[in-house]
Amino acid sequence: MDKQKKTVYAWAMYDWANSAFATVILATVLPIFYKDVAGINLPGNLATSYWGYTQTLAMIIIAVISPILGAAADYSDSKKSFLKFFVFLGITGTALLFFVNEGNYLLASFFFIIANIGFSGGNVFYDGFLTDVSDSESIDYVSSLGYAAGYLGGGLLLAVNLLMISKPALFGISSVTSATQISFVTVAVWWFIFSLPAFKYLPDPDRRVEKIPLGKYTKMAFGRLKSTFVHIRKYRELWKFLLAFWLYNDGIGTIIRMATIYGREVGIGQTDLIGALLLTQFVGIPFALIFAKIAGKITAKKGIYLALIIYTGITFYGYFLDSALDFWILAGIVGMVQGGAQALSRSLYGAMVPEAKSAEFFGFFGVSSKFAAIVGPTVFAYTGQLTGSSRYGIIAVASFFILGMIFLSRVDVEKGKQEAKS
Repeated sequence: MDKQKKTVYAWAMYDWANSAFATVILATVLPIFYKDVAGINLPGNLATSYWGYTQTLAMIIIAVISPILGAAADYSDSKKSFLKFFVFLGITGTALLFFVNEGNYLLASFFFIIANIGFSGGNVFYDGFLTDVSDSESIDYVSSLGYAAGYLGGGLLLAVNLLMISKPALFGISSVTSATQISFVTVAVWWFIFSLPAFKYLPDPDRRVEKIPLGKYTKMAFGRLKSTFVHIRKYRELWKFLLAFWLYNDGIGTIIRMATIYGREVGIGQTDLIGALLLTQFVGIPFALIFAKIAGKITAKKGIYLALIIYTGITFYGYFLDSALDFWILAGIVGMVQGGAQALSRSLYGAMVPEAKSAEFFGFFGVSSKFAAIVGPTVFAYTGQLTGSSRYGIIAVASFFILGMIFLSRVDVEKGKQEAKS
């Protein structure tokens, strides 16, 4: 295998590694555990709302600290070192979830926030490597390959965890609760082992590293963030795309984070919830690559439109959700569009980014999307708490997709590409 292919596969393998967190912790097992065990004493739909607020707090923290650590990484040219830092932080927070028991919803929130900071922070640096491991001709394929690898890797571990939780005696485990707690540890181990190729093969040029105070990094970070904000607005089409992306990606993220605990609230069993999200993973594998093919036929922008139209339908269907079959159907549809929408968004953004500014603009892409992601879970949680039913929260999410499509319609991609070249 030549060096370039090895680097691409190492990059995609990190998606395989950290997607175990996305599937088991973020999307399926932990939300159910949070409602049934950690939040067992919370009345009504309060556990669902508290889970939403936990997501919001985690995203606020990562949004604030990402530019600081990003400045440090860029100044010392150590993207890989900071990727490692966030990975180990995420692994630690994930493993600590093992110690959460009945009624410990605050402890569960705390450990999750630590883990999610690691997961989200790592993705900022991971995404920044995309332009290092691909070129303008391969960027759609490489981006989609990462998502496909993530679906497969996260899905395989989720399948093992589903069997472990539904049949704990097969593994010599005494209870469903214990099996769930052990599943958190398996995520930490999986994440570590399959991150090793990225640690070894992703490029990390050797340059002088200067030690400077944290305060100076902070000043540099937010000064640069302000400067990049001003600079990126000069690329009008890229800026318009960012506005659209912030809206619809917040909707996608909210569905990922809230779907399972919402399903649990309306009375769907744990096995069906986890099994349906497992279906999402395996449906997502071919469709992440299919959307790359679709982009080649109808353009990435139209491929994103297609995904967002389907997502809007998902939210309205979700309002009427009342059976396990409904949840299985929705999970399958989400699997068809989730990876495609995100992969095409990342590659479309990359196609309109000036080559000389790729690190700076991708850093802004990652950090700014974290700030934007604060809104969705908050709207979902507050709407559910205000109305007494999370069904209205899921309807509120539709507005993010509709507004996202309206903003996306204003983007002239070819003009954006020309602006990037000039």
